[in-house]
Amino acid sequence: MINELKHNKPGLTQETSFEKIHNVIFNNSIEGSKAVAREIADLITKKKNKKENCVLGLATGSSPITIYEELVKIHRNEGLSFKNVITFNLDEYYPISIDNKESYHSFMHEHLFDHIDILEENINIPKGDLKENEVKEFCKNYEKKISDVGGLDFQLLGIGRTGHIGFNEPGSSLNSETRLVKLDFLTRTDASKSFGGFENVLKTAITMGVSTILKAKRIVLIAWGENKSEMVFKSIESEISQNVTASFLQTHKNATFVLDNGSASKLTKVDTPWIVGSKIQWDEESKTRALNWLCTKTGKSILRLSLTDYNENHLSDLAALQSIHDVNLEVFNRLQRAITGWPGGKPNADDTNRPERANPKRKKVLIFSPHPDDDVISMGGTFQRLVDQGHDVHVVYQTSGNIAVSNDSVLKFLEVYKDICEGKEEKIKKAINLLVDNNEIIEDRSVRDIAGKIREKEALAATRYVGLVDSKVHFLKLPFYETGRIKKNKPNKNDDNLMIDIISKIKPHQIYAAGDLADPHGTHAVCIQLLFKALKKLKKESFMKDCWVWLYRGAWHEWDIHEIEMAVPMSPQQVLKKRKSIFFHKSQNNSVMFQGEDKREFWERVEERNRDIAKQYRKLGMADYQAMETFRRYHF
Repeated sequence: MINELKHNKPGLTQETSFEKIHNVIFNNSIEGSKAVAREIADLITKKKNKKENCVLGLATGSSPITIYEELVKIHRNEGLSFKNVITFNLDEYYPISIDNKESYHSFMHEHLFDHIDILEENINIPKGDLKENEVKEFCKNYEKKISDVGGLDFQLLGIGRTGHIGFNEPGSSLNSETRLVKLDFLTRTDASKSFGGFENVLKTAITMGVSTILKAKRIVLIAWGENKSEMVFKSIESEISQNVTASFLQTHKNATFVLDNGSASKLTKVDTPWIVGSKIQWDEESKTRALNWLCTKTGKSILRLSLTDYNENHLSDLAALQSIHDVNLEVFNRLQRAITGWPGGKPNADDTNRPERANPKRKKVLIFSPHPDDDVISMGGTFQRLVDQGHDVHVVYQTSGNIAVSNDSVLKFLEVYKDICEGKEEKIKKAINLLVDNNEIIEDRSVRDIAGKIREKEALAATRYVGLVDSKVHFLKLPFYETGRIKKNKPNKNDDNLMIDIISKIKPHQIYAAGDLADPHGTHAVCIQLLFKALKKLKKESFMKDCWVWLYRGAWHEWDIHEIEMAVPMSPQQVLKKRKSIFFHKSQNNSVMFQGEDKREFWERVEERNRDIAKQYRKLGMADYQAMETFRRYHF
């Protein structure tokens, strides 16, 4: 696998002609992480055999965690020693104590250093507990220390959504060295979950500079998930810019981006491969992708596309393969047939070209929702249709979502509870005392349990409004999530068994689930992977032969047109009803804990998204709908 990462000069082939940094794309972050870990392990061994130290520059954040886990495994299973390794971490928040759970000092020890035989004196991490007048001198000495050991043999990097490497935010100079920096708003927003809210995220950090990083003999940047795709594209294919500091890596002669399918999705060779002459298997999906792009480029609907449009826009190969009239009709019909007002199948109808089966007339439907609200946010209109059309609908909330309830909301409910209940005064008083005048997430089990109950009752109110009886609503409380803390555990057999048991109990004809993998380390990604594992385990069960799985997206992203296999239209009235169902989740309105950079309410975001999809269909020549929810089938 190591050979897959071997650096090649970019831009030498037609396929990579737009690229200025070498990159390797893996199916997922796990495969990519294993390849990077193996390269690091081989380098350590090579240097050891030469009786030399191996100097590593290390990154933090969620992206490298699996790499560190793999290195620990290699250490334990293959005897890899780290006694010849000297490490320098990229950055650290400032001001922060080393024993703070959010410090990178704590992070590195938790995920790597405490599990290997590295010498303590060989570990170097910027100090976040320095006095302000000590910072400048420390940074100068940090640079000198790196230089004194011969520089970095290998530098591991992540990339932030501002395009930063380390904490070199937009505006950083190519010549910058280790220094104290101010963190970008978006960077702080992305860190808000770890710190229990944006207002708790530190505003400054100490970071290696761009020039320090570029002096490394070998650089590997890892990026996982769709959230990173825009900055990956700008770094690899755009001009060098201070606005995207990762683009400075174009100047390095031995830098490689290690990507998964999500983070690579905007690269030309992936997004529009016909432009760079890539050999394409022209199936229905690739034809749809190409024609949607062509319609956008020409401003035409599908059935108005001409041979000239094809030939002038890199699609002459497709035009030579078959008549463009036939291609246009094929793609138009595919899109048209995906549109249905009967997500559970239309009874007594010819379902040959419909997204779903007509039979059985009344289906058992299982909707998985990672948090209590993803169901109505992402597929509230479809949910309502399934109930109204008489299907046996069940909703399963996979986690409590308790960390997303603000202290103010918990306090409000506690004070009401205190006034009307007897016998639990001490427990309630304790929780109230913890919450009063405290903006940080309280990692107390009793508080988190109350927060979970708030979300549970909100979900019940929403499902009752849709028309579901309470017995059809299930709260799994998957153990990986229910830690009482912001930090979650890795899923285990207990999580697997709960997923398997609920599917086996209901024996559904349809399963709906959140297929949002924008953040491969987020709760949504964990929940969908648990579903995939359960499906694999249950595949041979007789009831699974009649089960179809439909994936929806979350509040931030939508399926691309070519990916959509079922599109459910909504009238203005249905849009309003969906909005009302979202309103029942009051703890997630107005003061959302993890808002992101988009300050709009969830209902505002999703309505715009649903409207935009309908507009896209209209521009392609389809019927004019108010809004649409979309799904992609998962074949297990």
